[in-house]
Amino acid sequence: MRTPRSALRLFGAAVLASAALCLSAPPLALARPAAAPQPLTAEEQRLEHAVPQEILRRSGFDGVAPQFTRALASARSIRQAEGAVVRHGRALWARAVDRAQGRVPTAGDLSQDDDRPLYWARLGMTAQLRQWQPPFALTDAQRAHLMDRLERSSRGQESMLLPAGAGIRRIVMTGFDPFTLDRDIRISNPSGATALALDGTWIRTADGPARIETAVFPVRWQDFTDGTVERTLREQLPHADLFTTVSQGRVGRFDIERTNGAWRGGSPDNDNVSRRETVPVPDPASQPQWTTTTLPHAAIVAAGTGRFPVYDNTSVTEIPAGATEPVVRPDGPTPGSTARAGGGGTYLSNEIAYRATLLRDRLGLTVPGGHVHTPVLEFGAGNTTEITDPEFVRNRLDIIAQVREIIRVAAQPSA
Repeated sequence: MRTPRSALRLFGAAVLASAALCLSAPPLALARPAAAPQPLTAEEQRLEHAVPQEILRRSGFDGVAPQFTRALASARSIRQAEGAVVRHGRALWARAVDRAQGRVPTAGDLSQDDDRPLYWARLGMTAQLRQWQPPFALTDAQRAHLMDRLERSSRGQESMLLPAGAGIRRIVMTGFDPFTLDRDIRISNPSGATALALDGTWIRTADGPARIETAVFPVRWQDFTDGTVERTLREQLPHADLFTTVSQGRVGRFDIERTNGAWRGGSPDNDNVSRRETVPVPDPASQPQWTTTTLPHAAIVAAGTGRFPVYDNTSVTEIPAGATEPVVRPDGPTPGSTARAGGGGTYLSNEIAYRATLLRDRLGLTVPGGHVHTPVLEFGAGNTTEITDPEFVRNRLDIIAQVREIIRVAAQPSA
């Protein structure tokens, strides 16, 4: 039996040994300081407003970001973090698609066709990832890679699975996030809602069944500059029988955009960034000023696809060859002119159409493809504060149904 004095000597020796061990092998937290958080973007900062929080709460998506935060907190390596990012990103897209197509019970009273829960829940996740301080070294490049995986996985861009086999037609359709949120933060984008409603669905054509695969793109200039459209569509278009990019356009009408221009600029994006320049693409030396739809525009216009009228929009704005000032051409561009606006304008609607059809041409494909502008999604008369109303839901459902019919008409072999 040891005396108290001998026990004290043993304790002192243990303390000295422990101190020596700490000096020779510093703890992980000291050896690898936590990464500094990044400031939130203008897009993410809108999350603090009451409308986004109400949309998340009334859709049951208010738990998405907290669950993702807990998954990040448990990551002890960049590999574990990437696994959590991809897993939760794909789960968010799948949940939004399932909700839109009625495969899961709808939590809350927001209608299932609403695209806004996906948008705001994703921003909650990107905000958490941007400010995450892991217990291991994380470079800015690694955080950017994780952010990219989160964006792509939660937008359906990594899960576009066109089926193989004979007798099946394959269709690619893309939509957009809500935008102009500083004007009205309640805004929904019917093209994004259509992407959720149609992803993985089948339509019947005269040539047999056709599968639709969709994805959603951000309303941010930089993402397009970084090649998000080409990266997503390059693997899909060679296997597709039809593609259409879709976005929100003018009030009360659909437009099939005949010509797309190599010019971007003017309006700020969702990060409040503006651009005014030639659309930046790979190999700019061979970049054309104009690309053209190969959608069967005449058949679509003549088909009577739904409640809203459909127009073949041939107007562009150009600087004619040898001139210096832009002019509007109602019947399309003249030879040698320089683009200043496609049929879809100068915003990202025109740009995604230009990039997708340019990619089609550079890949040497003859697949029908082009851009469809939907009507503006409007609230009911007098609604200036509520996040939804019966007319708002009806308008969105009618637009979704009409896009689906436009795609069906375009996919017919005689179109």
